[in-house]
Order: sequence, then structure tokens, then C-alpha cells
Amino acid sequence: MLHIVLFEPEIPENTGNIIRTCVGFNAQLHLIRPYGFFLNDKRLKRSSVTYMHELRIHEYDCFDDFLKLNNIQPNDKRIYLITRYGLKTSKNIDFKTKSDIYLMFGKESTGIRKEILKEFKEQTIRIPSSNKVRSLNLANCVAMLTYQYALNNDFFGLDLSEPFKKNYLD
Repeated sequence: MLHIVLFEPEIPENTGNIIRTCVGFNAQLHLIRPYGFFLNDKRLKRSSVTYMHELRIHEYDCFDDFLKLNNIQPNDKRIYLITRYGLKTSKNIDFKTKSDIYLMFGKESTGIRKEILKEFKEQTIRIPSSNKVRSLNLANCVAMLTYQYALNNDFFGLDLSEPFKKNYLD
């Protein structure tokens, strides 16, 4: 099972888009406080469309609570922290593991705190991009890695049948 972890998300529209991605790919969503919005924010609801009720959101008061409740330790091969400072690329993630995988993304303004990145140094991952941008959009990063997870697992658990009742391409 894929778990998407948002560390102190700030922008409700990003989190709403991530909710849709999680529902579409059967991923779990974990949110670590504080947030830059309330879960009843109309911008969050609008960007998640009507899918918010399809997803159980796991909430934590702090990073330590998240670690404790999910039994995660430093050097745990189930968690990867996505950061532009990552030691490895997403190509280095073994998405075909039989256990849960947690992909943690930082807040939009500053990312994941430096002390957390140092503690989990060996699990830091970056998404390669040109040197023309400082960072990529949070929701886009989640979508890229979620798709990579699904692709590497042969889209297990996803509907591969014809997507529409009527084929619009005929």
C-alpha cells in the first residue's frame, strides 16, 4: 500500500489535488500539523472535487506522533523523504516491496525541516529536474511518484478496463 505523507501542508488547493490523486490510486493520506488551512476550507473542498469523503485522512499533531503511530524508525526502508536535497533519485525506490511505502513531502514554502532530513538522510529522494527551477509544485510531485509506484506495480488494484461506458474515440 502506498502512503502519501504531507508535512505541514500550507496550500489547500495542493492538498485537495493530492486527495484526488490518493483516491484515484488507492493511496492513504497522512497529514502532519500544523496546516496552513482548515480541513473544511472551501478551496480544499473545491480542488478535491467530491472525493474528500472517499478518503480517510490520518492526522498527526507532530512528526514524532506520525513516526510512533506508524512504527517508523530512522533507516526504515518503508519511508522516503522527497526533497531537492535528496541523496538519491526516485529511480532508487524499490516500489515493488511487499510492505507499505511512505512517501513524505514537505510544506510548500520550506520543505521538510533540516533536522528531520538529517535524521533520515539515507532515505532522502529528489525528483530530477532542470536547474532552471528551484522547486516543483507539491501536487505534481505527489502525482509523479504515485504514478511511478502504480507503474512499477503493474497498476495492481487499479481499473484497467475500458474507462467509459461509451468509447468516445470511435
